[in-house]
Amino acid sequence: MNTAAESPDLRSTQDLQYRFTAHLRDPAGAPVPAGVDDRRMRVYRELVYANMESFISSNFPVIRSLYDDAQWENLAREFLREHRCHTPLFPEFGREFLRWLETRQEQGGGDPPWLLELAHYEWAELALSLDEADIDALAHDPDGDPQHAVPVISPLACVLAYRFPVHRISADFRPAEAPDEPTLLLLVRGRDDTVRFHEINALSALLVERLQQNTEASGSDCLEALLADYDAATAANLRAAGEAMLQELKQREAILGTTL
Repeated sequence: MNTAAESPDLRSTQDLQYRFTAHLRDPAGAPVPAGVDDRRMRVYRELVYANMESFISSNFPVIRSLYDDAQWENLAREFLREHRCHTPLFPEFGREFLRWLETRQEQGGGDPPWLLELAHYEWAELALSLDEADIDALAHDPDGDPQHAVPVISPLACVLAYRFPVHRISADFRPAEAPDEPTLLLLVRGRDDTVRFHEINALSALLVERLQQNTEASGSDCLEALLADYDAATAANLRAAGEAMLQELKQREAILGTTL
């Protein structure tokens, strides 16, 4: 007695499904399955491509703006043809496009040198906008002084580092080479749920990272621990800037307040 896995009918159905989806992924390279009306297949072809293209266009608007319609369609169809998604969840679709660009870079796909970083930047902004963390549920004193008490860092704040100034890339600015200094960005989703980015310096980035790991020390003590790695003269010059940054981080809602 044949099992279901050995059934000729099942194998035939699976083969039809594989050929059906292969054609949807790559209409130019995979023929319409025998016995299927091409007019009906056209409906599926257009629907699948339109849905996929709509998702990546809306998730990566800056990248979309850098390509004309023909170039963008080529890129989108390559993604549909080449990538196998790890999740069926629509909110994760941007991450799938990012994974594909990572693979293309590893394989020398010939993309602009900043494309993957720009995609990550756009994806990070989207991911932060969808993050379910509730800052109002986090116990803190919103009026607390982060310099003299223990700062509470927002779970909706993150520091991103890139070789290219991704926040400036546009149709009129496409750098051929990475600048000498990296680009450091602070992304924050505020209480109004708007995601904003701020270009910051290395000291500010290190201070945010230290505060994210801190649960006991005041902001001033965290700053002093950070400055201990510098010589006395440099530390003295940076101290005022660091103290100002603590207040600025609170204004930008990267610091929500202080512990109760």
